[in-house]
Amino acid sequence: MKTAAMTHLDGPSVPRRDRFAACIIRNPVSSVLPRGESDRQRSYHKRQKSLTNGSSRARTSNTKSRQIESFAALPPGSVSPAKRQIKEVKETKATINCVTFPLPGEGPEQQLLKPDEWSYCDYFWADKKDPQGATSLPGFEVLLQKQLKGKQMQKEMSEFIHERTKIEEEYAKNLSKLSLSPLAAQEEGTLGEAWTQLKKSLHDEAEVHLKFANKLHTEVEKPLLTFRGDHFKKDLKKYDHHMADLRKQLASRFASVEKARKALADRQKDLEVKTQQLEVKLSNKTEEDIKKARRKSTQAGDDLMRCVDLYNQTQSKWFEEMVTASMELEKLEVERIEWIQQHLRQYTTLRHETDMFNQSTVEPVDQLLQNVDPSKDRELWVKENKTGEVRPVDMDI
Repeated sequence: MKTAAMTHLDGPSVPRRDRFAACIIRNPVSSVLPRGESDRQRSYHKRQKSLTNGSSRARTSNTKSRQIESFAALPPGSVSPAKRQIKEVKETKATINCVTFPLPGEGPEQQLLKPDEWSYCDYFWADKKDPQGATSLPGFEVLLQKQLKGKQMQKEMSEFIHERTKIEEEYAKNLSKLSLSPLAAQEEGTLGEAWTQLKKSLHDEAEVHLKFANKLHTEVEKPLLTFRGDHFKKDLKKYDHHMADLRKQLASRFASVEKARKALADRQKDLEVKTQQLEVKLSNKTEEDIKKARRKSTQAGDDLMRCVDLYNQTQSKWFEEMVTASMELEKLEVERIEWIQQHLRQYTTLRHETDMFNQSTVEPVDQLLQNVDPSKDRELWVKENKTGEVRPVDMDI
């Protein structure tokens, strides 16, 4: 609910500078005087109102007088509407690490920039607390760490494929060596043919695995290793430095706001002290002191407004850069995942091809094994090794 003084502040006839001045000045001159005030006091009151309004603000003199009278009518110890309004602003917003956020349940509900997408640009505005200490990590730094972690995971995947390649190479080497083994080389007949083909298939299989190892290196391991080379970390550092500079600028602007806020409070306090002195003793010097104090208080209010404007401009720039940079990092992460997905699929494709080639090396062996005929083998062996067909007979007496 707005007070009468706040209603005056909303009026279109009062310039912004004067509205702020009316909020921050408490002038008790018009209402604290008793009914039986002297002619001198009445004369001073008129002079005081004329001092309040400079020549550049003549058109708003009546409005400002009503505003000042409204503030002056407050009972002792009460809080002015302007101060109550400032307090309400502080209670609906909180500045955390120099970034201003609305408090939960205060102000209009914010809509996600990219609803239902879990986009980076919607979920990394606050700083992340360090669980081990008092330091905190900016939300953008969390996104950068995700990129660095992704780069490390990509490197480790490449190392894994490298180890897989070494196993294939060693396996191929051992298969080729085993295929030359003289073991069971004297097996004969159809079984001997199948055995010879089986040993030959090991040599063929070794060739298949060697080709598989070579393709793993060139089509999976190397692309994973070289995707986004050393320049990628340099690019991330540029992002980091840029956003860190914006946060430093924001911190500097916030410090200026706090300094200006303190200066305004000091000027207001000084003005209140001088107006209290006015109640005790009226003099030309007191009038001049109040005039100077009011001018300094108004100037301090203008300085605070200027600092707040600069802070808001800097925060808006940081906000825009955060959205742009986080969306770019999100795009980079999508590209990384799709790149790895593509080359892991290439791994499975090569693996299937290897299985097919291995199967082709086994097929001749399988065919010869189906043709193994013990009777035929016996026939061949007998023909080659027989010692005579005439059987022995009984001896005669």
